[in-house]
Amino acid sequence: MSWTKRLVWLGVALGVAAFAVEGGEYGTSDLLRQRARRQAVQAEVDSLQAAVDSLRTLEKRLRTDPALQERVAREEFGMVRGERELLYRFAEPRDTAGAGLTRRPGGL
Repeated sequence: MSWTKRLVWLGVALGVAAFAVEGGEYGTSDLLRQRARRQAVQAEVDSLQAAVDSLRTLEKRLRTDPALQERVAREEFGMVRGERELLYRFAEPRDTAGAGLTRRPGGL
């Protein structure tokens, strides 16, 4: 067999090997990309699971801890205890300059 034929067969063999590794629907680069995506999704799932666990702990505390219940009632809902306490609410002053009030020349 001549050197030219050997080089052609070697080129064909290398082409077939390259297609076997990279060609088709699930080539090596696709598999690596999918693996990286899987790791990113798994990290997101772990983060969300930690958030769910934290919320479950808070829910359990809200159901069983009277001090936490009182704090939430006061801070979130503005509740007071009995007749002994008064709730004072301070509102921000209104901005009348931008409310469409204008003065007409001449007084009114």
